[in-house]
Amino acid sequence: MRHQDALLTRRLFIASALPGAAVTLASCAGAPGAAPAFSWNTKPATPPHLVSCQTREQPGTLVVDATNHVLYLVQPGGQAIQYDVGVGAEGYAWSGVAAIHEKQEWPDWYPTPEYLARKPEVRAEMTQLPSGIGMKGGPDNPLGARAMYLWHGQKDTLYRIHGTNEPNTVGTDVSAGCIRLRNEDVVDLYDRTPIGTKVVVLPTRSSHSV
Repeated sequence: MRHQDALLTRRLFIASALPGAAVTLASCAGAPGAAPAFSWNTKPATPPHLVSCQTREQPGTLVVDATNHVLYLVQPGGQAIQYDVGVGAEGYAWSGVAAIHEKQEWPDWYPTPEYLARKPEVRAEMTQLPSGIGMKGGPDNPLGARAMYLWHGQKDTLYRIHGTNEPNTVGTDVSAGCIRLRNEDVVDLYDRTPIGTKVVVLPTRSSHSV
């Protein structure tokens, strides 16, 4: 992850994202209920599975329905593969259109300056890595087993689709805007998703609309 080369803050990306982020998912069966009000999900994990889906998006597109904590990988024939996800907490939700620019297995983590300002205690876990101060990839890394890096045009949004070292947070509003999956699920999605894949994050009542 090229943290030093990032050109946009998350706020700037939200303000400049394409208008194509309007609701494009007409209906997909099997979505769970409304977001819980706590940070730990006590519901049983749901493995990735096929659901019926009516959408204007082309097969291969990723559509994130943050309200229902699910991500859809659109398939041919009116179907999609549904994955459980954790999404942005209050004040960090966003909507927009991006593309997968880069993919990494067991990625290093480079927290943003904003994140370190909110959680200065994290600095004690950081070391000097090739691209700056961060945490080396591995089972204890917050990015988990895989990461897919979302760019808007030629600029890094600083948002990621990634795994997690806290699987019980999947299904909740917990992140600083990134989309997190259980490690076994993100490995499956990673293997199905090439660089260049379009990603649509649908608006919610609390997201920054574009």
